[in-house]
Amino acid sequence: MEKKKITNIEVKRKNRNDVFRYICKNNMVSNPDIAYALKMSLPTATQITKELIEEGLVEERGALESTGGRRAKALAVSENVGNAVGLDITKNHISLVFTNLTGEILKYERIFLPYVAEDAYYREVNDKLEAFLDENGCSAQKILGIGISFPGIIDLDKELITDSRVLDVKFLPFVSISSFFDYPCYFLNDANAGAYAEGIQSESMERFFYLSLSNTVGGAVYSNHRLEQGKNFRCGEVGHMTIVPDGENCYCGKQGCLDAYCCAKCLSDGKLEDFFDRLEKGEQEAVQLWDRYTTYLAIAVNNIHMVLDCDIVLGGYVGSYMGEHIQDIRDKVSGRNTFAEGGSFVKPCRHKTGAAALGAALKIIELFMEQV
Repeated sequence: MEKKKITNIEVKRKNRNDVFRYICKNNMVSNPDIAYALKMSLPTATQITKELIEEGLVEERGALESTGGRRAKALAVSENVGNAVGLDITKNHISLVFTNLTGEILKYERIFLPYVAEDAYYREVNDKLEAFLDENGCSAQKILGIGISFPGIIDLDKELITDSRVLDVKFLPFVSISSFFDYPCYFLNDANAGAYAEGIQSESMERFFYLSLSNTVGGAVYSNHRLEQGKNFRCGEVGHMTIVPDGENCYCGKQGCLDAYCCAKCLSDGKLEDFFDRLEKGEQEAVQLWDRYTTYLAIAVNNIHMVLDCDIVLGGYVGSYMGEHIQDIRDKVSGRNTFAEGGSFVKPCRHKTGAAALGAALKIIELFMEQV
């Protein structure tokens, strides 16, 4: 009897969670919409939304247009529920994203702020964060938390950043960063955060590999709305996969790593937009550089696909500018692929701006959703 009771509670909790997620995703819905979409009875859907309204999570906003008969009440997520913040820390910048509960980006800002492993740096980050929130008129009470994207190995079990060679940091406890903020903090590796932004809002449950091509190269495996972390939280660290034995020096101290051939700085030390402008104009130097870059990238993409047999999403700074140039990579990958399946499994990223910061914010939203 006790087992049945627990099962019923779990079913009710799942139904409640599904209803709240559906309302968040669709902005404005009715009880009949919910019942139909989630395959539950109308009385069940109505009872759940009643509870959510009483708890201040959902509110009525008039009535929807009639499709014949009585107009259904319009239901939406309450504006007072809360917001999430994403913070992406890189070697030279921080990026801030402010979202509502639906994951919509309400404000984005990228700020030049070179990383220094000192308290003064984190205090300045907090000052800029508070100014960012003030500009958006967001009260501290409405902040659900801060998702922090960090370029390094994030050990969620030990709650520390075990290794960030980009920032020259090792064994940095989460608390040594989170203590500077007045909100709950959650930490993600930067590539994992980018993958999370791509995957969590997708309808597809298919597995994919996210290849982050920014000033450093990273990767992440996303499957069934979850990130695969690996035994030592290093799953997807393809930036340090050897592409050329004894090749060019990598910042990690080894030679021939993918990062040394396919980071964004391999194309331009300035604005990537300028490089792609030159490429589209057919400037010889840009064309030759792109040919070299895509040759090495195709080797990596094909190797990853051979191992994982899934779509490869190209993200990061370079992925954001791919556009029609992604066909260049698809063609080279297809030429290397053993099974003659073409290069259609190579996909451009959906989120072009602040993907890591957005993914970090979306993780905060997901943690909140799981508690509803």
